[in-house]
Amino acid sequence: MAKVNLPYGIDNFAKVRENNCYYIDKTGFIKELLDRTFDVNLITRPRRFGKTLMMSMLAEFFDIRKDTKKIFEGLEITKDTIFCEKWMNQWPVLFLTLKDVDGRTFRNAYGLLEQTISKLCIEHSYLETSPRADKTDKKVFLRLKNREADMTDVQCALDTLLRMLRAHYGKEVILLIDEYDVPLAKASDNDYYGDMLEVIRSLLGMTWKSDPNLKFAVITGCLWIAKESIFTGANNFISNSVSNKKYRDCFGFSEAEVTALLDAAELRDALPEMKKWYDGYNFGGKEIYCPWDVINHVDALLTDRTAKPENYWIDTSHNNIIRRFIDHPQINVNDKFETLLAGGVIQEPVREDLTYDIAHSTEDNLWSILYLTGYLTQVPPEKLPEGMQPEDGKVALRIPNEEVKSVFSGTIKKWFEEKIAAQDRTALFEAWWGGDAKKLTQEITDILFDTISYFDYKEDYYHAMVTGMFLGAGYAVKSNSEAGTGRADVIIKEQRRRRALVIEVKWSGKKENGNNLEKACADALEQIEKEQYKKNLELEGYKTVLCYGAAFRGKTCLIKVAD
Repeated sequence: MAKVNLPYGIDNFAKVRENNCYYIDKTGFIKELLDRTFDVNLITRPRRFGKTLMMSMLAEFFDIRKDTKKIFEGLEITKDTIFCEKWMNQWPVLFLTLKDVDGRTFRNAYGLLEQTISKLCIEHSYLETSPRADKTDKKVFLRLKNREADMTDVQCALDTLLRMLRAHYGKEVILLIDEYDVPLAKASDNDYYGDMLEVIRSLLGMTWKSDPNLKFAVITGCLWIAKESIFTGANNFISNSVSNKKYRDCFGFSEAEVTALLDAAELRDALPEMKKWYDGYNFGGKEIYCPWDVINHVDALLTDRTAKPENYWIDTSHNNIIRRFIDHPQINVNDKFETLLAGGVIQEPVREDLTYDIAHSTEDNLWSILYLTGYLTQVPPEKLPEGMQPEDGKVALRIPNEEVKSVFSGTIKKWFEEKIAAQDRTALFEAWWGGDAKKLTQEITDILFDTISYFDYKEDYYHAMVTGMFLGAGYAVKSNSEAGTGRADVIIKEQRRRRALVIEVKWSGKKENGNNLEKACADALEQIEKEQYKKNLELEGYKTVLCYGAAFRGKTCLIKVAD
């Protein structure tokens, strides 16, 4: 296996190049970016699709303070020498990333914003002594740098810095703002959206309102927050989302790029599994892999050739989005979620000008935010399921890959367990211990109708559901979901009363069961008797042992108790 120096966790372009890390050349984006005139260009993509690294590359290319010819050597952009002479290291650059402005309270988040701006001032500390910068601006600059500024200073910080850079260099300034909407997303999650919006709207909005100091601005984020006046006043404003063909292969990896990486690592045989787990995002009609996942999994494979795909995305995005909609009292998306989890397609209205404070307010907004943040992706007309026709005003949506599907299923599984635990289960437990199979059949069928399948209605799903009924209720629960272990599927013990339950779970959808609940139940009870599960528990000292066969198909069930 070849050694490949992966840029694991590195989103600084200079470090990637100086450390000779494997780099998939995206420098062609620079020319594509400037092939049209704009004042403000907003590019929205889901988290972990290389936005910060791309912005870092732009900063290294344009920054007048640097000579970065060496780190761009051999890359696509250097083939156009005339373009490079005009743009490379010729312009003042102000590069700000807001991705770390997070906090459970406004005070904490605002403190992180102050720290971020302070670091930006330290980077440009030469402006303190610039003979061309205004004296009043210098005083504000020092307050920002020393974290002694008031809120007005903070709100005007970028405007102040742009003015000082323009005065110092005598040239217009290129402004790069990475993950501009992270502070607002976090604020929405933690109920201080209005306070943070007031700060961000002024901080960003003032920079492009007919500002003579601005050459142009490039902004990245997840959502185009159109209705909050952040981009109001920006002349020649353009926006590019996952729906646009522009820049469609600049963020994320194409299959050809992933194949080249796997070839370099001598891991070509990993491509089918990689595609199943991390491909499937449709950006402007082109299928794209998530680069964060690809790099993480290749790194794992370089350590252990047998490493299985994992969910690397779950801790990087706002994975509470799905849960918030499941819990929403006015929204019922159970059937549609089941269609998606089964690999199906739904068609829903999508709007791209959401604001975070209303993103969770309606079902239409649900599908929009799941689409824009990468939980769902667009299905082109030619790939719609047989018999499905495109609907006017709607976008065909599906879960992009196994990784995101696992986020859905994991979230729903946890929701179900918590929902069951919060219910009064007294009657349910009385039925189990009382041998009331008829009542159990009815109660569990009701539960099935009120939940969401996250395992395509296979045996694993029903096994987890039965187990979940007893969690957190003071019972000892033993679960053996793997077939052929020689142990019962579910064993429930109550030591104080020396009683136990043996529950064998069967899915009647299996061919050998003939879709017959009665037969599946009979098979379950026969297995319990054959394997002597009851006898083993009696030998442990349990006086009362009830044995159940539990058969399931779709949202129906049948429970039988052994004689």
